[in-house]
Amino acid sequence: MSVYRVTAEITAPVYDTEVTSRVEDAITNLFPNADLESRFGEVTGTVHSLEHFSECLHRQEILDTARGEFFENREGQTFEFALKKQAAFEGRVNFAVGEPDELGEISVRVRVDEPGLEEYVDTIAPPTEDGRPLES
Repeated sequence: MSVYRVTAEITAPVYDTEVTSRVEDAITNLFPNADLESRFGEVTGTVHSLEHFSECLHRQEILDTARGEFFENREGQTFEFALKKQAAFEGRVNFAVGEPDELGEISVRVRVDEPGLEEYVDTIAPPTEDGRPLES
């Protein structure tokens, strides 16, 4: 079993029409171990494990979609993605692509220190064949 060293920085706007605690709930539904901080108009957080998020990707059977998002928005040992708040509030992963969401998005920036980005992505969103994760 590999030891992973990752840091995910999470940011989400809180609009006047929203309740801060609901935005916090949306984040913790997907990243339950996130250490959150609320400031005026924004919730930020840090988490060092994407295990629960990975479980959501597996349960929803969207591993290929996730891999595409992670690798498309990669720079060095960092990858970024955005999630729709409403889906996250319901405990679902829905990548925000195309038109910006009216409620804003949960932005996640993941830096992989060890082992390497590809290996880490293979762990949280393994490659699939016919929709089934390949065993490594």
